[in-house]
Formats: sequence, structure tokens, C-alpha cells
Amino acid sequence: MSTARRDFRPHILTIGIFLTCAALLCGTAIAGPPNTTFITLVEFEGSNGIAPDLMSLVQGTDGALYGTTYAGGNDNNGTVFRITTAGVLTSLHLFAGGDGDEPISGLVLTTNGLLYGTASGGGESTYYGTAFSISESGNLTTLHNFCLTPACPDGANPYGALVQAVNGLFYGTTYEGGTYSQGTVFSMTTAGTVSTLHSFTGNDGANPYAALVQGSDGNFYGTTRGGTEGPGTVFKITPAGTLTTLHVFTNGSDGGDPSGTLTEDGQGAFLGTTQGGGANNWGTIFKISSSGTLTTVYDFCSKANCSDGSQPVAGLIRASDGSFYGTTDIGGDTTCNPPYGCGTVFKITPAGVLTTLHVFELTDGYAPFGGLLQATNGTFYGTAAAGGDTTCDPPQGCGTVFSLSVGLRPFIGLTRPAGKAGEVVGILGQALTGSTSVSFNGTAAQFQVSSGTYIIATVPAGATTGSVVVTTPSGKLTSNRAFQVLR
Repeated sequence: MSTARRDFRPHILTIGIFLTCAALLCGTAIAGPPNTTFITLVEFEGSNGIAPDLMSLVQGTDGALYGTTYAGGNDNNGTVFRITTAGVLTSLHLFAGGDGDEPISGLVLTTNGLLYGTASGGGESTYYGTAFSISESGNLTTLHNFCLTPACPDGANPYGALVQAVNGLFYGTTYEGGTYSQGTVFSMTTAGTVSTLHSFTGNDGANPYAALVQGSDGNFYGTTRGGTEGPGTVFKITPAGTLTTLHVFTNGSDGGDPSGTLTEDGQGAFLGTTQGGGANNWGTIFKISSSGTLTTVYDFCSKANCSDGSQPVAGLIRASDGSFYGTTDIGGDTTCNPPYGCGTVFKITPAGVLTTLHVFELTDGYAPFGGLLQATNGTFYGTAAAGGDTTCDPPQGCGTVFSLSVGLRPFIGLTRPAGKAGEVVGILGQALTGSTSVSFNGTAAQFQVSSGTYIIATVPAGATTGSVVVTTPSGKLTSNRAFQVLR
């Protein structure tokens, strides 16, 4: 297991260079549709962070957005930051090594208002990472130090974000460590007690980058590298740790090298991305059932000059309009980072129709590794690992935070996707002060307005699965997801 400091961005950026792509055709990049508005909110400068990598932003109870940078800060070990939707950035925590180093993944918000995350390096073991909680005011607590005992039975180097399950525990993956040094799946209590659920062997997968997602069936789904064919797997694992390999990629028409988090499509299947393979060898979007039937939805680099993007590193998100949105690491306008391009933002419908919404040009970002967040104002927010002010970390820049509006309406978000009657759910939104009612699929709930951007509600007895609706002075806001009532 390596103990050298990783330069994660070049590692990812070089993946596409060694793929065999179809010849790049002459053509012009696709401009964004006329109803989209793209804004660069922040250009990182080094002291406030460098390279927000595999990280997706998360909305806090105060309506601001929270994230991490892989490097930068006083000791160049990375940061946790807060940014308003207007672009005002505050560094909440600068990692110093002993409390963590290189936080590649993002954060997850819990109903108690704390944010939980991982650092891929640092900690008491120096190299192998930590799990932590941090308040919205910046008070960080180290919850777990990975690999403090020989052979790292608890795993090492967590690259993926945590996910909080309906049972209240956190679940995550480590890139290395475990019985076979190929990475692990683990659970963690809110106090930081880690239990290893599965150690990857290589044949059943290896070195997972992505976070897990909990499906509506209660199981967790994820992706790895490795597998019997080498280019990666999709797997299912129960909360108790029983793992089933659903698909082994071949780097052929089905794709290869999945790095992004899966997203459920609302009907029990999952969508994901691969960096390689597909019809043009530049990555795919795929759909997979909970039993393992995989269908390729889209092959990247299907348009002239790869103007539709190529090599998606991040996964997709399902937005409030029912379509899916994501980013590609490269592709787009190949006059930027020739001949590969600086990446794109795209929309794809459930039927597989892809629209390029934005093409990066280096000054506004380059290599958007992380996924998108749709905040409750309806706007999308994301990060680029490089680009922006190229006097910072020349010639590629230190990265950016951006917003992209496509005219979608405000909605309310939930801090948990499911729960039983009597359990508490956090509700995120805009202009919530003065709200007069909260209902779960039509059943009235008790609630407390904590602020103009946060409500705490109790799942009412007799509630059934469906939308959560808040009545505000300005009208009704509906959740972008159905809340699943557990029995």
C-alpha cells in the first residue's frame, strides 16, 4: 500500500489519454441552449482551496452550499468551505494533516444539522485517512482514524462520500485496505465506530472511488474497479454486508472504469457512468436493474469532435423535472486542452436524449470531476477541479464553483429519503418563514420552522409514501422526491 502523497487530478486526467478513441472529427462545440444561465461563482486561489475533486456540493440548513477541496489552505492539505448561492466563499476548516488530508469526496447533511465527511489521507496513521463531522460554523471533530492497526482491517484511503442510511448509520467505501488490500465497504455510527462489512478480493471488485447509494429496497449499490474482467463492477450489498456482483464490465460496448455514484431512477433501477468503453471508447451512461440487467443508454463522443463530451467521472443526479444531469471530464470545445477539451455539463432524458448545456473553456473551469447538486431554488451547482484563474497552480488553474440555471422551479429537499411514523425529518427550502402546514402525502404533520431555509417535521401516524408539501406565505412547495414511509 502506497504511503506517498497522491496527485489525484493527474491520475484521473490521464485515464482518457490512454483510451483508444475513434478519430476526432472536425466540428464545432455545441453551445448551451438559450434558456440556460451559467455563472462562475468562485475561482479558487490556493489559500482558500485547490481542486474540488470527486466532490459534489451539499445544501446546508442555512441555505448555503458546503464542500471540500483536495488541496490548498495553509498546509496544502485541503479545506472545507461554505459558499452562498451568490458566490460568497468562506473557508470553514483548513486541514493540517493530523486531522485529515486530501478530502476528495464531499459532505452529507444529517437532520441534526451536522455535516459528515471523509479525508482520503492524514489522520493519526499519517497516510490513510479519517472520517469527521463538522458544524456549519466550522467546528470539526475527527470521528475515526483509518488503518491504525496492521493490515488495515477497517480499510484505508476513503475516496467516496458517506451516505446516511434510513437506520441512522453511515455507510461508505475505502479505496485500499481490508483483508485483501483491495478496499472495503464499511458502516459507521454517528460517534465514529466503524465496522467492516466487506473486503474486496479483486475478483468481486477492487478500489472503489464512488459513494454508495441506498435503494428504495433498503440495499446499497455501488461501483468498483477490478472484477474478473478488470474494468470494474456494479455491486449490491445488504446493510448486513452480503455482497452480490451485479455486472462485470468488459470495457467493450457496456463501458469500463466506473467512478461515479449511481442514482436511482424512481422505478427501482439505477443510472451510472463509465469513463471508458462504449461504442466510441470514451465512456457511457448505463442503466442497471436491481437484479443486474444492464443497458447502455448513451455512448459519449457520438458527435463531431466529441462536442457532446467524453469520459464522465462523476455520476448523474435525478432533477426535479425527472431528467438526469451530469458532467464530463473532457470533451466539448477541443480548442481548450487540445485535443481533448475541458469538459461539459449535460442533461439526458429517461429516453436517452442528451443535450449539452455548457462547454467549459478553462477560464470558467476545466475537468468537472464532481457531480452536480440541484439546490432547492431549482438551480444546479457544481465544481471544476481545475481552470479559473490560471495564475494559480499554472497552467491549469485551481478550480471553480459554478451555477447553471435551466429555469426549473423551487422545491423542498429532505435530509432523509425514508422514515417511520414519529421520526424526525429535516426539510430544506427557500422563504419558509411563516409556513402554515407540512403534509406527508396529504397527512398533516407537526413541524417547527427553524429558519427561512429549514423546517423540522415529524412523520405523522397514518402517513403513506408520497410527496412532502409545505405551505408557505408565497404558495406550496413540493419535495423533489417521494418520501418513503417505513412500517
